[in-house]
Amino acid sequence: MLVASNPILFRNIHMSNIRNSRETFTSALGIRYPIVQGPMNGASPIELATAVSNAGGLGSFAAALLAPAAIIEAVKKIRTLTSQPFNVNLFILEQVQPSVAEIAAAQALLLPFRTELGLGPAVTPQKFSENFKDQLAALLEAAPPVVSFTFGILDAATVAQFQRKGCKVIGTVTSVAEALAWEQAGADFICIQGGEAGGHRATFLGDIEQSCIGLLTLIPQVAAAVKLPLIAAGGIMDGRGIAAAQLLGAQAAQLGTAFLATPESGIAPAWREQLASAKDDSTRMTRSFSGRYARGIVNAFMEQMRPHENTLPPYPVQNALSGEIRQAAARQGRPEFMSLWAGQGVAMTRPMPAAQLVATLAAELQAAASHQPREETA
Repeated sequence: MLVASNPILFRNIHMSNIRNSRETFTSALGIRYPIVQGPMNGASPIELATAVSNAGGLGSFAAALLAPAAIIEAVKKIRTLTSQPFNVNLFILEQVQPSVAEIAAAQALLLPFRTELGLGPAVTPQKFSENFKDQLAALLEAAPPVVSFTFGILDAATVAQFQRKGCKVIGTVTSVAEALAWEQAGADFICIQGGEAGGHRATFLGDIEQSCIGLLTLIPQVAAAVKLPLIAAGGIMDGRGIAAAQLLGAQAAQLGTAFLATPESGIAPAWREQLASAKDDSTRMTRSFSGRYARGIVNAFMEQMRPHENTLPPYPVQNALSGEIRQAAARQGRPEFMSLWAGQGVAMTRPMPAAQLVATLAAELQAAASHQPREETA
């Protein structure tokens, strides 16, 4: 008997696959739902991470912009607010040293925006990012239940160090090659970032533009190549999306944009207003704000800087140089100059508390998993 011709049999297999995927992931982490709140620098504070973890998902705290001592203090505070597993994320960065000419050229392009916002002359930052090795040492000392990494890959010895401290390790990938690399390094889970995802591209092997693969096609290819449990990320906004990702081979889903509209995200009011008015085609990729491709809601800054994107210094240099502009724009309620990171599902955001969103997603996932497909008619 062909499965496709028997809706009841298809439904049973469909539900079994999703149930097994969900239980594999949740049991490994000791959480209730296969729902991960994506780490978002500037939009996933401690309050959001702990609310999600307390509601049965895996809350994530973005620590890439923090000094080492601040990382340790943040993990301590999170532990006072939840007894549930949580994730702390870092960007894997190498120290960069741009030339004086590169900095001057970038600052010249940013001058009109500074003038518009009433900012004084630009001052070159003393450093463009925190030292990753020092951040890594701090994270190892803090030893949160889960650690995740973006923009690069750890060596196997470092992965093993975290695991000996009781940490589960998640590597973020955008291609099959990157997934294989993280599997070889010994990661516990792989987070697959589809091209639909908001924020920065996680690519660390090959060309970023070429690796902007849609999640629908990327999940099954990665699932066929590696044996590790997979977390799907990119454009997933509701329980149907989580169920679809599981049917394709993922064990869980990571949602970032969906949690931006929660009060716990702490984003600026102007950003929140842009979420409410966004449409299906409101986002695109840009290097303008940070020097690294990232998806956000299109605004005047992106459009005016577009002709210069290929000449900008790389992340984190451009990110540091534009930081004062973005902060001033947020204070002044000027979304046209803010980095409004969001994924392609931004029009589907739902304003509600984080715990309510987790419960809603879980209920939608259950409904989608038990949905009986339509019978084909002759």
